[in-house]
Amino acid sequence: MSQEDTVSVLNDLIQTSEDGKKGFADAAEHVQLSNLKTVFEARSLDCAAAAIELQSLVGSLGGVPRDSGTLAGAARRGWASVRASLGSSDRTILDEVESAEDVAKAAYAKALTVDLPGSIRSVIERQSAGAVRNHDLIRSLRDAQPFA
Repeated sequence: MSQEDTVSVLNDLIQTSEDGKKGFADAAEHVQLSNLKTVFEARSLDCAAAAIELQSLVGSLGGVPRDSGTLAGAARRGWASVRASLGSSDRTILDEVESAEDVAKAAYAKALTVDLPGSIRSVIERQSAGAVRNHDLIRSLRDAQPFA
């Protein structure tokens, strides 16, 4: 795989991480339960750190790192904000976040199908495992909450 192709894969994941950062932050603003707010804020910071790590890799390859999320991610967040303003429950917000994490898991899985340099692959594998943990955590929180 060429350096240019590797940069493209990394830039796609930067956008995914930016979507996660913004999505978790938006969710934190709209949930009522303080434990969910804390989890979403922490996950937002983790996604921000992932984006920074990927941007550094792009820079080390001589590429120009992206610094924003995707249009689809913005649309998802916009729709979630509208729903929240109309009185969506914490359960609905958890459902929306889990759906977004499905997208993140798929993006990392796609990136891992290409031939990447070993050091970059290890970063993506680690971050992919984090996306899976995020998804599973959100699902378990949703399933464990005593929603009215």
